[in-house]
Amino acid sequence: MSAKVNPIHWLTRLILGLLLALALHVLGTLPGLAQMPEAEPVFLDGLFLFDVPAAGDLTAVERALAIETNLMPLVESAEPVAVQYEFRGADRGSGDDQNGNPVILAGDRYIMTVTSADVQVGGAGSIQGQADRWVSTIAATLTQAREERQGGFLTRAAIKAVVALAIALALHWLAGWIWHHWLKPLINRLTFWSGDDDDGAENLTLFFRLTLFLARVVLWLVALSYIADLFPLTRRGSYQVVRGLRDGIFARSLLLGSRSYSLLDLLLVVATLLGLVIVASAVTNLLRARILRVTGISIAAQEAIAVLSKYTLILLGTVVILQLWGIDLSSIALIASGLGIGVGLGLQGLVKDFVSGLVLVFERPVQVGDFVDFGQVKGTVARIGSRSTEIRTLDQVSIIVPNSHFLDSEVTNWSHGNPVSRIRLPVGVAYSADPQQVKVALLEACQKNQEILSAPAPQVFFLGFGDSALDFQLLVWIAQPSRQLVIKSDLYFAIEASLRQYSIEVPFPQRDLHIRSGRLPIDLSPEAQQFLQGLSEKSAEEPRPGLDHP
Repeated sequence: MSAKVNPIHWLTRLILGLLLALALHVLGTLPGLAQMPEAEPVFLDGLFLFDVPAAGDLTAVERALAIETNLMPLVESAEPVAVQYEFRGADRGSGDDQNGNPVILAGDRYIMTVTSADVQVGGAGSIQGQADRWVSTIAATLTQAREERQGGFLTRAAIKAVVALAIALALHWLAGWIWHHWLKPLINRLTFWSGDDDDGAENLTLFFRLTLFLARVVLWLVALSYIADLFPLTRRGSYQVVRGLRDGIFARSLLLGSRSYSLLDLLLVVATLLGLVIVASAVTNLLRARILRVTGISIAAQEAIAVLSKYTLILLGTVVILQLWGIDLSSIALIASGLGIGVGLGLQGLVKDFVSGLVLVFERPVQVGDFVDFGQVKGTVARIGSRSTEIRTLDQVSIIVPNSHFLDSEVTNWSHGNPVSRIRLPVGVAYSADPQQVKVALLEACQKNQEILSAPAPQVFFLGFGDSALDFQLLVWIAQPSRQLVIKSDLYFAIEASLRQYSIEVPFPQRDLHIRSGRLPIDLSPEAQQFLQGLSEKSAEEPRPGLDHP
């Protein structure tokens, strides 16, 4: 028996290989993208204001630090100040050598000079419009920062954080309850699930686990981001993390063919393909349960049609989805490279089992409903999936075997081609029995069993002379290989009764025991010991003939 392949493991490796291939592709395509000026965020007491690029001799980092330094004394000032801008030339280390650029002031305090590069980063359309926008942002942020410096702010923020954690925990539990008790049963009813298609059930379970995991991740990211934004010490770090995730997920920096995509687009494609697999499994299950079963064809043929239909739907659906998404199929080599890397990371066994499953479906050496003898496992093939085959034993225990094992190892298929098969029953009788009478008794025992075929007729072979018995073998033909153990048991009951009727003895092994002479630890009485000692001394004093005389 072999352990079942965990689908989450191979899917994780596949996604890792795909992402690695995409990263390599991006490294080669980024130079062709439009490059935005390098910008640095400006913060005031942990609150994000805006991004500023380099200007003049100042880098973006130096300029952002200078603006923050100019603004911090205004937060600690008890008197509110008016924020405005006016047009000046190059001034006060702004790094700008052009005349007519607006300069933002807080009272009489210089804050910054707005340049044409700021317009490109800020997106206002004009220098004056950008100055108006940033003046409003600075004024609102200064007001908020002063309010947060008042007493009781940290207490209120802590209470809000505790309430946010409680709400997040409640929503975490509620999401799990909705997924398991409402959404999953609803999808099971809509997809006519019956349990015959374990691959479809695995895909559906994987889909629900991934969606539930993503929903909970988004929930906790929102909650933690909200809590971090409540406190000045954690706002900057929260903003950097959220911005990095936003840029990494939504930025269209991945080129596939002639179009650019974001990581979210690719994740949606993967989710759509996973949904396609689930829908294909549901349609195949409906085809198997509602259409193929009423046609009267064999179970093996039904399973082969269902599997081929499922793979065809997945293949055609994948092509349609990629075309609708705008992905050029000529870039499919990228996905192939990702699969190649995934195989290198440990998917060789999965690919081998998948190809073996296709061989089993097309070549059909083992079919659904066949009774097989695989190693120490005897049972009926209940399902042939894309990666593994389920064998239902006589004890109604499901054994999951990878498909490749059926091609690498010897498998006894009792139902292949013709379910009629012959079973052998060894019988030993005593040497005193008449062989002809033994033959008659064995054949009479076969006549009492209705599951034994009359044609070909049962046969009795005299194999030879054993250690303690005459060895016979009864050969009978049956049409139900899955009941061979029951038929053997019934036959042995009938054989024992028939041999007893003819007074034929069934021997048991006999052995002769020979004890070699030697000393035995026997306890003697004192009188017997004295008597034996006297005899020994007397024997020693008597002369031996031919030795005591010269």
